[in-house]
Amino acid sequence: MSDKKRSILIVDDEPSSVTILTEILDKDYTVLTVMDSTEAVDAIEKNMPDVILLDIVMPVLDGYKVMEALKGSEKTRDIPVIFITALDSLDDEEKGLALGAADYISKPFYAPIIKMRVRNQINIIERYKIERDLNVVLDLQAELVAAREVAEENREIAERNRANAEYANRAKTDFLAHMSHEMRTPMNSILGMMQLIEMQGVPASLKRYFKKMDVDATHLLGLIEDLLDVSTMEYGAFKLNESVFNFYTIAQEALHKVTHSADEKQLTIDSNIDQSLIASFIGDEKHLERVITCVLGNAVKFTPENGKITFDASRIDEDNDMATLKVEVSDNGIGISAEQLEKLFDMFEQADGS
Repeated sequence: MSDKKRSILIVDDEPSSVTILTEILDKDYTVLTVMDSTEAVDAIEKNMPDVILLDIVMPVLDGYKVMEALKGSEKTRDIPVIFITALDSLDDEEKGLALGAADYISKPFYAPIIKMRVRNQINIIERYKIERDLNVVLDLQAELVAAREVAEENREIAERNRANAEYANRAKTDFLAHMSHEMRTPMNSILGMMQLIEMQGVPASLKRYFKKMDVDATHLLGLIEDLLDVSTMEYGAFKLNESVFNFYTIAQEALHKVTHSADEKQLTIDSNIDQSLIASFIGDEKHLERVITCVLGNAVKFTPENGKITFDASRIDEDNDMATLKVEVSDNGIGISAEQLEKLFDMFEQADGS
């Protein structure tokens, strides 16, 4: 995705409507306007906006005729069109949707609704671009597999396809890095908004659902961070960041993150943290917490209902300014076989792919 503003083109013969819509959208988008419906199609083909807001009732050419012209052109047929109108008949709405309208907004305008409807169409466009880029990467990876098979039969062909394979791998790494950066921004925004909602008070009837949303959103942000780590590892750019942290605090945070999932399965989690760990250490706080959270999460995932998980943390050695800590997570789940242990630290490997 680009930092360039998305563009919205408004087609409406009423100056007041154009003014209101421009004021609502101008902060977030590049807004273009056309007040003569006979000039609408030419203006749209010239500017190729991301989304079109199209009035229905206009002189000479009404919105339906403009819509028919847009959908009849290969150049403009895929641009999402949102009808805006004072008509309140279901037949009018049905006709507009039948012609290919992406959405339908009735006058008078309500700013949050306008913003939400437009944002929904922009999100659809962006998701389509992500899917298209992902399909390109998957196609390149398929070519990589084919290249390996050909290499066994013909060295010359294999060398040529090896370059394609390396390109595919770079494309995959670039894609992971790009998408993790792009996804992290809206996820942080979602979590921030949820914190604001929680500060204002969540109704008791919704607390269980809100807690589930918070846990899942935090988990998803962790997965996005994992994708970014994978891309930096493949580039050889991964490094640990040192900072002062309190081990007891991050251990409690990791336990908190799995509490909701554990409660759903009625699991008991006993934690025993040595008192000497209620102190400050220097290390990579973020990645240490993620490792502990991951191990605890696996214990919750593979422990049967009403099972028990034990979390132990202690200091086992100290030499000058270096301390060795031991963290143990035990459960009565399915365990890991010796064969699976050998692949435990191989990238993209899982004991159970299901």
